[in-house]
Amino acid sequence: MLIQMATLTPSEQTGIPGSALAGPFPVGEYAEALREKLRSFVKVQLVGELVNLRPSRARVYFELRDAHGAVSCAAWLSDWETIAERIGPVKEGMQVVVAGGCDYYPGSATSSPNFSFQVTDMRVAGEGDLLARMDRLRKQLDAEGLLGRQKLLPRVLLPRTIGVVTGETGKARDDILAALARRGWAGRVVWGFAPVQDRHAAPAITRAVQDLAAVAGAETIVVARGGGSLADLWCFCDETLCRTVALLGVPVVASVGHHTDRTLLDDVAWVSCSTPTHAAEEAVGVNCSEARTALKSSATRLSENGHRAVLRRARTLAGLSRAPSEQLRRQRGRLHQQLREMRAGARRRVQGERTVTTRRALVLERKATATARDCRERAPRELERLALALGGHDPQRTLERGYALVQSPTGEPLATAEQAKRQGNVQLRFADDTVAARIEPNDDD
Repeated sequence: MLIQMATLTPSEQTGIPGSALAGPFPVGEYAEALREKLRSFVKVQLVGELVNLRPSRARVYFELRDAHGAVSCAAWLSDWETIAERIGPVKEGMQVVVAGGCDYYPGSATSSPNFSFQVTDMRVAGEGDLLARMDRLRKQLDAEGLLGRQKLLPRVLLPRTIGVVTGETGKARDDILAALARRGWAGRVVWGFAPVQDRHAAPAITRAVQDLAAVAGAETIVVARGGGSLADLWCFCDETLCRTVALLGVPVVASVGHHTDRTLLDDVAWVSCSTPTHAAEEAVGVNCSEARTALKSSATRLSENGHRAVLRRARTLAGLSRAPSEQLRRQRGRLHQQLREMRAGARRRVQGERTVTTRRALVLERKATATARDCRERAPRELERLALALGGHDPQRTLERGYALVQSPTGEPLATAEQAKRQGNVQLRFADDTVAARIEPNDDD
């Protein structure tokens, strides 16, 4: 592993007095020699958990970790895309096997040196411990119904007090304050500072959330932290913290990591945001600045409309007060005109009704004359004709011509000889009188 000193050219500068070490050598030459030496190492395969994935324009940087150490790794973007096409999307927390060798960037007068394990190939060895643990805990919380409890809480559009749990020196604090200022919110912010990355972070965050809800009276709580690897954000996957937030009666807005980061706190929280700025906007559902502007604009319009209405009414009243006699004259003229129209209309109506009545009277007179003439002339002739017809059917006339009507003693007419024989005693009705008779049977009967 020693660098061959023969390949280095000593500098003209004088070395440290009394030092037995070779040199001094120019740092650029030494860095170049170091890179050549590291690249000469045998290329190997490494297995570990992939964390802290950071793509750039030309290369992709990440780390491989296990329980005993970590190695910085890098891959050219073209090699990384080829690997992703073959094995699928690569995510943090995956257990992978990488192939490659040591590489060293010597830096320059304006850039820093960097050591990395140059990766040329990769395969998935299985999910890492962190992802597996997180998936098991997520399924457990989902089975208990804790992933949806916060989503059922009502939203407070304009909270008076907002609690914020974040690091005391983190950038998230300034982002939240700036976002609240842009919203024009003038409420109270209660800070619950806590560590956001180590083994002590999860209990401290849990206590801060509980204190903000119980003691500070916060109506909405924001938990914020910047981005990082899954290992850095692991405190936000703590089971106790997630259960506490899920059972809390106050909406919790989670803003942990960047767009691609996802922790269990994001799943159990009331809403998950990608940035602290977005979290502050979710905590205050109303843009107070815009609302004030709109309110002022509405008040101004209302005042202007009221002023115009008052002026219109004042002008109307002024016009009425200046010319009451003119108003009365116009009203009197209008009434006179209406009266003349009513009289003319009445006259036309009376004249029309008189004409119609005269016509109807003439018709009735003609009908009465015709009826009277009928009664005087036609009715007697008709009665005489009917009397003659009736007389032709009168039985008395028949009796006057010499006929007789045979009747029973009770006065019922007997139409046949058989009826008369059976009756025996009969009545013979003549034109002038009725006589009794008896029917004697013949010897031939």
